[in-house]
Amino acid sequence: MSARPSEEPANEIGLGGPALVFSALGDEARLRLMMRLCEDGPMSIARLTDGPGITRQAVTKHLNILSDVGLLRSTRQGRERVWELTPEHLDRARRYLDMVSQQWDETLARLKFSAED
Repeated sequence: MSARPSEEPANEIGLGGPALVFSALGDEARLRLMMRLCEDGPMSIARLTDGPGITRQAVTKHLNILSDVGLLRSTRQGRERVWELTPEHLDRARRYLDMVSQQWDETLARLKFSAED
C-alpha cells in the first residue's frame, strides 16, 4: 500500500474507493494521525511528530498513504508542507457504509417477514 498507484485518489463509491480508504484507516498510526488532524486542524510534519513514539519518516509514509486514497492533501507553506483533511473522501466511505447498512436492514426485514408467515 505504500506505492503510489496513481495521481488520482480513489473517489468512486464502487468497491475500490471505500476498500482503499478502509484499508488506509485500518492502521492504528494512520488512524491516530487522522484523528489528530481532525481535532487540531492542518499541521506540519514537525508538529505531527511532536512527542515520543513515531519518527518523521514514519509519519511521512503514513501521510502519503492517506493522501494516495484522497483523505489528506498537503500544501507548501514556506519550507514546510502542511497537511489537512479532505472530508469529501471520508464522506464517500461513510455513504458506502450507510448503503451497506441499509441493504442489511432490508435483508433482515425480509427475513423477519418470511419467518413470521
